[in-house]
Amino acid sequence: MALARPARIGVVALVLSGIVVGSVALASGARQGDSTQASTAADAASTAVQESEPRETPATTASPVDVDPAVQAQLSYALTYWSDYNTDEYGVVDGNDCVNFTSQSLVARGWAMDEDWWTSGTGSDFDFSSPWVSSTAFMNYIADSGRATALTDDQRDQVKLGDVVQFDWDNSGDRDHTAVVSRIEGSGDDIEIFYAGHTDDTDYLSVDFAITEKHPGGTAYYWSIP
Repeated sequence: MALARPARIGVVALVLSGIVVGSVALASGARQGDSTQASTAADAASTAVQESEPRETPATTASPVDVDPAVQAQLSYALTYWSDYNTDEYGVVDGNDCVNFTSQSLVARGWAMDEDWWTSGTGSDFDFSSPWVSSTAFMNYIADSGRATALTDDQRDQVKLGDVVQFDWDNSGDRDHTAVVSRIEGSGDDIEIFYAGHTDDTDYLSVDFAITEKHPGGTAYYWSIP
């Protein structure tokens, strides 16, 4: 690689609020041995379900440490509003809010709006420029503005927390989805990247899962932000 691989971020594991541990209700008169067998059976069933279903999110979430405060502010925003839309400050694009949300996170990071990338208003009553809400227009804006450096999926070792990931689901040359890199695991040739975003609302969705299971054959791209 032309660029040195950035230092990986330390990870603090937290339990996902969405994980539900299976339990078995026992009759009040059940023997302790029956209780143990029932619990063991429940654990086995739970494990079988987890192993048979694709994992859309990692089993643990991560809190980045030693991250630039601007990036931390961006990630805090993304992880606060990925499911609870911030309609008090921004508008919402029904059914296609991914770039709008990514743009909001960049403002939280410290980016200033300009004449090409902007929005105003809240809720359903708001106005915006095309790069603020369109994945392809956002791609063109970033490329022309020089605010970030384009990376391919083969350059995962240069992707950082807070960078922008974009997808071309059908490899047409346009960009079809946009989100914020929220977690990075592994190193070298074994790197897995997760993202937070709207439309397909998520806090930690695997890029690999997105391009192999959700949209088989799709391609991921990244914008590395200084």
